[in-house]
Amino acid sequence: MIAAQAKLVYHLNKYYNEKCQSRKAAISKTIREVCKVVSDVLKEVEVQEPRFISSLSEMENRFEGLEVISPTEFEVVLYLNQMGVFNFVDDGSLPGCAVLKLSDGRKRSMSLWVEFITASGYLSARKIRSRFQTLVAQAVDKCSYRDVVKMVADTSEVKLRIRDRYVVQITPAFKCTGIWPRSAAHWPLPHIPWPGPNRVAEVKAEGFNLLSKECYSLNGKQSSAESDAWVLQFAEAENRLLLGGCRKKCLSVLKTLRDRHLELPGQPLNNYHMKTLVSYECEKHPRESDWDENCLGDRLNGILLQLISCLQCRRCPHYFLPNLDLFQGKPHSALENAAKQTWRLAREILTNPKSLEKL
Repeated sequence: MIAAQAKLVYHLNKYYNEKCQSRKAAISKTIREVCKVVSDVLKEVEVQEPRFISSLSEMENRFEGLEVISPTEFEVVLYLNQMGVFNFVDDGSLPGCAVLKLSDGRKRSMSLWVEFITASGYLSARKIRSRFQTLVAQAVDKCSYRDVVKMVADTSEVKLRIRDRYVVQITPAFKCTGIWPRSAAHWPLPHIPWPGPNRVAEVKAEGFNLLSKECYSLNGKQSSAESDAWVLQFAEAENRLLLGGCRKKCLSVLKTLRDRHLELPGQPLNNYHMKTLVSYECEKHPRESDWDENCLGDRLNGILLQLISCLQCRRCPHYFLPNLDLFQGKPHSALENAAKQTWRLAREILTNPKSLEKL
Protein backbone atom coordinates (compact mmCIF):
# COMPACT_ATOMS: atom_id res chain seq x y z
CA MET A 1 0.00 0.00 0.00
CA ILE A 2 2.75 2.43 1.02
CA ALA A 3 4.77 1.45 -2.06
CA ALA A 4 1.79 2.06 -4.36
CA GLN A 5 1.16 5.43 -2.70
CA ALA A 6 4.83 6.42 -3.07
CA LYS A 7 4.80 5.37 -6.74
CA LEU A 8 1.75 7.54 -7.43
CA VAL A 9 3.32 10.53 -5.65
CA TYR A 10 6.56 10.03 -7.63
CA HIS A 11 4.66 10.09 -10.96
CA LEU A 12 2.51 13.04 -9.85
CA ASN A 13 5.61 15.05 -8.94
CA LYS A 14 7.12 14.21 -12.31
CA TYR A 15 3.86 15.29 -13.97
CA TYR A 16 3.90 18.52 -11.96
CA ASN A 17 7.53 19.31 -12.84
CA GLU A 18 7.06 18.61 -16.54
CA LYS A 19 3.46 19.17 -17.66
CA CYS A 20 2.19 21.60 -14.99
CA GLN A 21 5.27 23.80 -15.11
CA SER A 22 5.22 24.00 -18.90
CA ARG A 23 1.49 24.89 -18.74
CA LYS A 24 2.29 27.65 -16.22
CA ALA A 25 5.12 29.00 -18.39
CA ALA A 26 2.91 29.03 -21.51
CA ILE A 27 0.08 30.77 -19.65
CA SER A 28 2.47 33.36 -18.16
CA LYS A 29 3.68 34.18 -21.67
CA THR A 30 0.06 34.50 -22.90
CA ILE A 31 -0.85 36.70 -19.92
CA ARG A 32 1.99 39.13 -20.76
CA GLU A 33 0.82 39.35 -24.36
CA VAL A 34 -2.85 39.75 -23.39
CA CYS A 35 -2.16 42.33 -20.65
CA LYS A 36 -0.19 44.53 -23.05
CA VAL A 37 -3.27 44.77 -25.27
CA VAL A 38 -5.76 45.16 -22.40
CA SER A 39 -3.62 47.89 -20.75
CA ASP A 40 -3.52 49.80 -24.02
CA VAL A 41 -7.30 49.58 -24.42
CA LEU A 42 -7.87 50.65 -20.81
CA LYS A 43 -5.49 53.59 -21.24
CA GLU A 44 -7.73 54.81 -24.09
CA VAL A 45 -10.84 54.27 -21.93
CA GLU A 46 -9.31 56.37 -19.15
CA VAL A 47 -8.62 59.24 -21.56
CA GLN A 48 -12.33 59.32 -22.46
CA GLU A 49 -13.68 58.69 -18.97
CA PRO A 50 -11.32 59.22 -15.98
CA ARG A 51 -13.70 57.38 -13.60
CA PHE A 52 -12.63 54.10 -15.20
CA ILE A 53 -9.00 54.04 -14.10
CA SER A 54 -7.03 50.94 -15.07
CA SER A 55 -6.08 48.93 -11.98
CA LEU A 56 -4.23 46.27 -13.98
CA SER A 57 -0.76 46.20 -12.46
CA GLU A 58 2.00 43.66 -12.16
CA MET A 59 3.15 42.69 -8.68
CA GLU A 60 5.78 40.02 -8.01
CA ASN A 61 5.33 38.45 -11.45
CA ARG A 62 1.55 38.26 -11.27
CA PHE A 63 -1.08 40.69 -12.52
CA GLU A 64 -3.37 42.04 -9.84
CA GLY A 65 -7.02 41.36 -10.69
CA LEU A 66 -6.39 38.82 -13.46
CA GLU A 67 -8.00 35.36 -13.26
CA VAL A 68 -7.14 32.50 -15.62
CA ILE A 69 -10.34 30.72 -16.67
CA SER A 70 -8.59 28.45 -19.18
CA PRO A 71 -5.33 28.75 -21.20
CA THR A 72 -7.15 30.87 -23.79
CA GLU A 73 -9.71 32.63 -21.59
CA PHE A 74 -9.07 35.29 -18.94
CA GLU A 75 -10.93 37.76 -16.78
CA VAL A 76 -9.53 41.14 -15.77
CA VAL A 77 -11.24 42.84 -12.84
CA LEU A 78 -11.22 46.63 -13.12
CA TYR A 79 -11.51 48.11 -9.64
CA LEU A 80 -13.65 51.25 -9.47
CA ASN A 81 -13.18 54.04 -6.94
CA GLN A 82 -15.51 55.44 -4.29
CA MET A 83 -18.19 53.07 -3.19
CA GLY A 84 -18.49 55.25 -0.08
CA VAL A 85 -22.09 56.55 -0.12
CA PHE A 86 -23.65 53.09 -0.66
CA ASN A 87 -24.67 50.37 1.76
CA PHE A 88 -23.90 46.79 0.86
CA VAL A 89 -27.10 44.68 1.06
CA ASP A 90 -27.14 40.90 0.65
CA ASP A 91 -30.37 39.50 2.05
CA GLY A 92 -30.07 36.15 0.24
CA SER A 93 -32.90 36.88 -2.21
CA LEU A 94 -30.46 36.71 -5.13
CA PRO A 95 -28.05 33.76 -4.61
CA GLY A 96 -24.47 34.88 -5.27
CA CYS A 97 -25.46 38.53 -5.66
CA ALA A 98 -25.86 41.70 -3.62
CA VAL A 99 -27.05 45.26 -4.21
CA LEU A 100 -25.53 48.64 -3.44
CA LYS A 101 -28.11 51.07 -2.05
CA LEU A 102 -27.67 54.77 -1.34
CA SER A 103 -27.15 55.14 2.40
CA ASP A 104 -29.06 58.42 2.31
CA GLY A 105 -31.15 59.85 -0.55
CA ARG A 106 -29.61 63.28 0.05
CA LYS A 107 -26.18 61.90 -0.83
CA ARG A 108 -27.15 61.03 -4.43
CA SER A 109 -25.40 64.05 -5.91
CA MET A 110 -22.26 63.31 -3.86
CA SER A 111 -21.70 60.01 -5.63
CA LEU A 112 -19.04 59.73 -8.32
CA TRP A 113 -21.48 57.42 -10.15
CA VAL A 114 -24.59 59.60 -9.89
CA GLU A 115 -26.06 58.86 -13.35
CA PHE A 116 -25.98 55.09 -12.73
CA ILE A 117 -28.19 55.26 -9.62
CA THR A 118 -31.74 54.01 -10.20
CA ALA A 119 -34.85 55.89 -9.08
CA SER A 120 -35.08 53.60 -6.05
CA GLY A 121 -31.51 54.43 -5.01
CA TYR A 122 -29.57 51.38 -6.23
CA LEU A 123 -26.24 51.64 -8.03
CA SER A 124 -26.94 49.65 -11.19
CA ALA A 125 -24.28 47.11 -12.18
CA ARG A 126 -25.88 46.82 -15.63
CA LYS A 127 -25.88 50.58 -16.31
CA ILE A 128 -22.21 50.92 -15.34
CA ARG A 129 -21.30 47.92 -17.51
CA SER A 130 -23.29 49.26 -20.46
CA ARG A 131 -21.45 52.59 -20.30
CA PHE A 132 -18.12 50.79 -19.91
CA GLN A 133 -18.88 48.58 -22.92
CA THR A 134 -19.47 51.64 -25.11
CA LEU A 135 -16.17 53.17 -23.96
CA VAL A 136 -14.23 49.94 -24.58
CA ALA A 137 -15.72 49.61 -28.09
CA GLN A 138 -14.49 53.13 -28.90
CA ALA A 139 -11.09 52.46 -27.31
CA VAL A 140 -10.61 49.27 -29.34
CA ASP A 141 -10.90 51.32 -32.56
CA LYS A 142 -8.36 53.87 -31.34
CA CYS A 143 -5.74 51.79 -29.51
CA SER A 144 -2.40 50.83 -31.03
CA TYR A 145 -3.38 47.13 -31.16
CA ARG A 146 -6.57 47.75 -33.18
CA ASP A 147 -5.47 45.27 -35.86
CA VAL A 148 -5.37 42.33 -33.43
CA VAL A 149 -8.22 43.07 -31.00
CA LYS A 150 -11.98 43.19 -31.45
CA MET A 151 -15.07 43.24 -29.25
CA VAL A 152 -17.04 40.01 -28.85
CA ALA A 153 -20.58 40.77 -30.05
CA ASP A 154 -23.94 39.46 -28.77
CA THR A 155 -23.19 39.71 -25.05
CA SER A 156 -23.81 42.31 -22.35
CA GLU A 157 -20.37 41.42 -20.92
CA VAL A 158 -17.29 43.37 -22.00
CA LYS A 159 -15.22 40.77 -23.86
CA LEU A 160 -12.27 41.22 -26.19
CA ARG A 161 -10.99 38.68 -28.71
CA ILE A 162 -7.23 39.05 -29.15
CA ARG A 163 -5.36 37.67 -32.18
CA ASP A 164 -8.38 35.38 -32.78
CA ARG A 165 -6.90 33.10 -30.11
CA TYR A 166 -7.69 34.56 -26.70
CA VAL A 167 -10.81 35.95 -25.05
CA VAL A 168 -10.54 38.43 -22.17
CA GLN A 169 -13.52 39.59 -20.17
CA ILE A 170 -13.04 42.98 -18.46
CA THR A 171 -15.32 43.31 -15.47
CA PRO A 172 -15.92 46.56 -13.54
CA ALA A 173 -15.91 45.89 -9.78
CA PHE A 174 -15.75 47.31 -6.28
CA LYS A 175 -13.33 45.89 -3.72
CA CYS A 176 -14.94 45.35 -0.32
CA THR A 177 -12.63 45.00 2.66
CA GLY A 178 -13.39 45.14 6.34
CA ILE A 179 -16.82 43.53 5.90
CA TRP A 180 -17.92 39.96 5.30
CA PRO A 181 -21.16 39.12 3.46
CA ARG A 182 -24.13 37.86 5.44
CA SER A 183 -24.68 35.12 2.84
CA ALA A 184 -21.27 33.67 3.81
CA ALA A 185 -21.77 34.17 7.57
CA HIS A 186 -22.01 30.38 8.20
CA TRP A 187 -18.30 30.07 7.32
CA PRO A 188 -16.20 28.66 8.85
CA LEU A 189 -18.28 25.67 9.92
CA PRO A 190 -18.10 25.42 13.72
CA HIS A 191 -17.35 21.68 13.94
CA ILE A 192 -14.44 21.72 11.45
CA PRO A 193 -10.98 22.65 12.78
CA TRP A 194 -9.73 23.93 9.43
CA PRO A 195 -8.60 26.59 8.58
CA GLY A 196 -8.05 27.74 12.20
CA PRO A 197 -8.80 31.18 13.72
CA ASN A 198 -5.71 32.99 12.42
CA ARG A 199 -6.23 31.94 8.81
CA VAL A 200 -9.98 32.71 9.10
CA ALA A 201 -9.13 36.25 10.22
CA GLU A 202 -6.72 36.66 7.28
CA VAL A 203 -9.28 35.34 4.79
CA LYS A 204 -12.03 37.63 6.08
CA ALA A 205 -9.63 40.58 6.02
CA GLU A 206 -9.05 39.93 2.27
CA GLY A 207 -12.78 40.61 1.87
CA PHE A 208 -14.45 40.11 -1.51
CA ASN A 209 -15.26 41.81 -4.79
CA LEU A 210 -18.58 42.94 -6.24
CA LEU A 211 -18.53 42.34 -9.99
CA SER A 212 -20.69 43.84 -12.70
CA LYS A 213 -21.50 40.73 -14.74
CA GLU A 214 -24.33 38.35 -15.60
CA CYS A 215 -25.17 36.32 -12.50
CA TYR A 216 -25.08 32.50 -12.63
CA SER A 217 -28.33 32.03 -10.80
CA LEU A 218 -30.30 34.65 -12.72
CA ASN A 219 -29.85 33.40 -16.28
CA GLY A 220 -33.06 33.71 -18.20
CA LYS A 221 -35.08 35.54 -15.54
CA GLN A 222 -33.52 38.94 -15.04
CA SER A 223 -35.90 41.56 -13.72
CA SER A 224 -34.60 45.11 -13.52
CA ALA A 225 -33.74 44.70 -9.82
CA GLU A 226 -31.67 41.64 -10.64
CA SER A 227 -29.78 43.25 -13.48
CA ASP A 228 -28.87 46.08 -11.09
CA ALA A 229 -27.33 43.50 -8.71
CA TRP A 230 -23.61 42.82 -8.30
CA VAL A 231 -22.01 39.36 -8.28
CA LEU A 232 -20.00 38.33 -5.20
CA GLN A 233 -16.49 37.05 -5.88
CA PHE A 234 -13.91 35.82 -3.34
CA ALA A 235 -10.77 35.28 -5.47
CA GLU A 236 -8.22 36.68 -2.98
CA ALA A 237 -9.85 34.98 0.02
CA GLU A 238 -9.83 31.64 -1.84
CA ASN A 239 -6.17 32.02 -2.78
CA ARG A 240 -5.32 32.74 0.85
CA LEU A 241 -7.09 29.52 1.93
CA LEU A 242 -4.97 27.36 -0.35
CA LEU A 243 -1.60 28.38 1.09
CA GLY A 244 0.51 25.71 2.76
CA GLY A 245 1.23 22.02 2.16
CA CYS A 246 0.62 20.55 -1.30
CA ARG A 247 -2.72 22.38 -1.81
CA LYS A 248 -1.55 24.63 -4.65
CA LYS A 249 0.39 21.80 -6.27
CA CYS A 250 -2.73 19.64 -6.14
CA LEU A 251 -4.77 22.44 -7.79
CA SER A 252 -2.10 22.87 -10.46
CA VAL A 253 -2.26 19.15 -11.35
CA LEU A 254 -6.08 19.32 -11.50
CA LYS A 255 -6.02 22.37 -13.77
CA THR A 256 -3.52 20.69 -16.10
CA LEU A 257 -5.60 17.50 -16.26
CA ARG A 258 -8.69 19.62 -16.95
CA ASP A 259 -7.01 21.57 -19.76
CA ARG A 260 -5.71 18.41 -21.43
CA HIS A 261 -8.64 15.99 -20.94
CA LEU A 262 -11.78 17.74 -19.67
CA GLU A 263 -12.14 20.65 -22.10
CA LEU A 264 -15.44 19.21 -23.36
CA PRO A 265 -18.46 20.26 -25.46
CA GLY A 266 -20.83 22.46 -23.45
CA GLN A 267 -17.84 23.51 -21.27
CA PRO A 268 -19.07 21.77 -18.13
CA LEU A 269 -15.81 22.25 -16.18
CA ASN A 270 -13.50 25.18 -15.62
CA ASN A 271 -10.59 25.93 -13.30
CA TYR A 272 -12.91 27.46 -10.73
CA HIS A 273 -14.69 24.14 -10.17
CA MET A 274 -11.29 22.59 -9.40
CA LYS A 275 -10.39 25.37 -6.97
CA THR A 276 -13.74 24.95 -5.20
CA LEU A 277 -13.27 21.20 -4.77
CA VAL A 278 -9.77 21.65 -3.33
CA SER A 279 -11.32 23.92 -0.64
CA TYR A 280 -13.91 21.25 0.21
CA GLU A 281 -11.15 18.62 0.39
CA CYS A 282 -9.33 20.84 2.92
CA GLU A 283 -12.42 20.65 5.15
CA LYS A 284 -12.57 16.86 4.83
CA HIS A 285 -8.86 16.61 5.68
CA PRO A 286 -8.32 19.45 8.14
CA ARG A 287 -4.90 18.44 9.55
CA GLU A 288 -1.82 20.02 8.00
CA SER A 289 -0.22 16.56 7.90
CA ASP A 290 -3.02 15.49 5.49
CA TRP A 291 -1.43 17.89 2.99
CA ASP A 292 2.17 16.72 3.24
CA GLU A 293 3.81 16.04 -0.13
CA ASN A 294 3.47 12.28 0.38
CA CYS A 295 -0.36 12.66 0.57
CA LEU A 296 -0.64 14.32 -2.86
CA GLY A 297 -1.95 11.13 -4.52
CA ASP A 298 -4.62 10.54 -1.86
CA ARG A 299 -5.85 14.14 -2.02
CA LEU A 300 -5.98 14.12 -5.83
CA ASN A 301 -7.97 10.88 -5.89
CA GLY A 302 -10.35 12.21 -3.26
CA ILE A 303 -11.02 15.34 -5.31
CA LEU A 304 -11.51 13.46 -8.60
CA LEU A 305 -14.03 11.14 -6.90
CA GLN A 306 -15.83 14.14 -5.38
CA LEU A 307 -15.89 15.77 -8.82
CA ILE A 308 -17.50 12.65 -10.33
CA SER A 309 -20.11 12.69 -7.54
CA CYS A 310 -20.88 16.40 -8.17
CA LEU A 311 -21.19 15.81 -11.93
CA GLN A 312 -23.53 12.84 -11.40
CA CYS A 313 -25.70 14.83 -8.95
CA ARG A 314 -25.47 17.84 -11.33
CA ARG A 315 -24.65 20.13 -8.44
CA CYS A 316 -21.42 21.83 -7.32
CA PRO A 317 -22.05 24.30 -4.47
CA HIS A 318 -19.92 27.46 -4.31
CA TYR A 319 -17.51 27.13 -1.37
CA PHE A 320 -18.50 30.33 0.48
CA LEU A 321 -22.07 30.56 -0.88
CA PRO A 322 -23.41 26.99 -0.88
CA ASN A 323 -26.86 28.12 -2.13
CA LEU A 324 -25.18 28.99 -5.41
CA ASP A 325 -24.76 26.02 -7.76
CA LEU A 326 -21.71 26.36 -10.03
CA PHE A 327 -23.25 23.88 -12.52
CA GLN A 328 -26.35 26.07 -12.94
CA GLY A 329 -27.28 26.31 -16.62
CA LYS A 330 -24.83 23.61 -17.79
CA PRO A 331 -26.41 21.04 -20.17
CA HIS A 332 -27.11 17.72 -18.41
CA SER A 333 -25.57 15.77 -21.27
CA ALA A 334 -22.32 17.77 -20.89
CA LEU A 335 -22.19 17.01 -17.14
CA GLU A 336 -22.81 13.29 -17.77
CA ASN A 337 -20.10 13.19 -20.41
CA ALA A 338 -17.69 14.98 -18.03
CA ALA A 339 -18.49 12.45 -15.27
CA LYS A 340 -17.58 9.56 -17.61
CA GLN A 341 -14.37 11.24 -18.75
CA THR A 342 -13.34 12.09 -15.17
CA TRP A 343 -14.02 8.49 -14.11
CA ARG A 344 -11.77 7.20 -16.93
CA LEU A 345 -9.05 9.63 -15.88
CA ALA A 346 -9.30 8.76 -12.16
CA ARG A 347 -9.26 5.01 -12.87
CA GLU A 348 -6.25 5.36 -15.15
CA ILE A 349 -4.26 7.37 -12.59
CA LEU A 350 -5.18 5.07 -9.71
CA THR A 351 -4.57 1.72 -11.43
CA ASN A 352 -1.55 2.76 -13.45
CA PRO A 353 0.31 5.86 -12.13
CA LYS A 354 2.87 5.53 -14.96
CA SER A 355 0.05 6.52 -17.34
CA LEU A 356 0.55 10.11 -16.13
CA GLU A 357 3.50 10.24 -18.54
CA LYS A 358 1.00 10.15 -21.41
CA LEU A 359 -1.86 12.13 -19.83
